Amino acid sequence: MRARRTRLSMWFMVLAFVVVPLVEIWAIIQVGQVIGAWWTIALLVADSLLGAWLVKREGRRAFRALTTALSSGRMPAGELADGALILIGGTLMLTPGFVTDLAALLLILPFTRPIARRVLTRLVTRRLLVAGVGTYPSGRSGPNAQRPGRPGPEDGPVVRGEVIDD
Repeated sequence: MRARRTRLSMWFMVLAFVVVPLVEIWAIIQVGQVIGAWWTIALLVADSLLGAWLVKREGRRAFRALTTALSSGRMPAGELADGALILIGGTLMLTPGFVTDLAALLLILPFTRPIARRVLTRLVTRRLLVAGVGTYPSGRSGPNAQRPGRPGPEDGPVVRGEVIDD
């Protein structure tokens, strides 16, 4: 299992550091041939400025939603996922290029972010299930899922009581 994960992370690194920059360079050259070098540079600068403004706006919205969820006592799972997606999108917007900016917009824009949030939720859930976090060997779930020696609801009767600290 660990060898498979190592191979997968190696291919991810090759993709991130070799393939993506080559695709970005190709896209910039193609755009430059169509509209000219100076217009391409101006478009990249305008794209970065637009991205910075959009990240700032959506980051504020996500932070407000997070504080609202926390103050109401609700678990802020969706709000945290939105914050993570905006952070990843902002990082991609810092990378000069059109392909990464397009991917960043898909993560940042409020009408495409729910799709990315669902994908992120599935990925995290799958990683947690593969790691064995969240389930007992008997199939129950809970915070003590990796420690099957701890008593759970199906180990016997629950005795209700009151704890008195002296």
